[in-house]
Amino acid sequence: MLPYRDSRLTKLAIGIFFVIVLGYAYFEARGILYGPRIHVSSATTEVSDPFITVKGQADRISSLSMNGKPITVTEDGAFSEPYLLAPGLNRIALDARDKYGRESREIIEIVYTPHPADSSVAPPPDQGLAATSTPAAASSTPSVAQ
Repeated sequence: MLPYRDSRLTKLAIGIFFVIVLGYAYFEARGILYGPRIHVSSATTEVSDPFITVKGQADRISSLSMNGKPITVTEDGAFSEPYLLAPGLNRIALDARDKYGRESREIIEIVYTPHPADSSVAPPPDQGLAATSTPAAASSTPSVAQ
């Protein structure tokens, strides 16, 4: 008989090798198992500035779009896209797609409430003065210099 056939050390080494192989297979198969993932603050927020920037992180994607418009993503998955809000509730849909055709969607809801007009900037109240405009004279004849 060969001396290594019944060795506990050999069985332990083979067991560790298979655990490492299975761990590596799981690490590489994450894209197939979990699909694309988008990280943004998805809570409904209220803002008073109409211009915002949507920032986040996307993992395991091949394309990313915001409300149907493709947006650029860095190599590490970070994205930043400006957005102009309309008054009231705004829903922003982020759609990610991976190379296997699987899709993921993240919805962001933002409530935009414009600032009320400041009293220091508002025009002065009407004090009974009326502005009058002088219409151009329609019947004036051009003078010809001789």
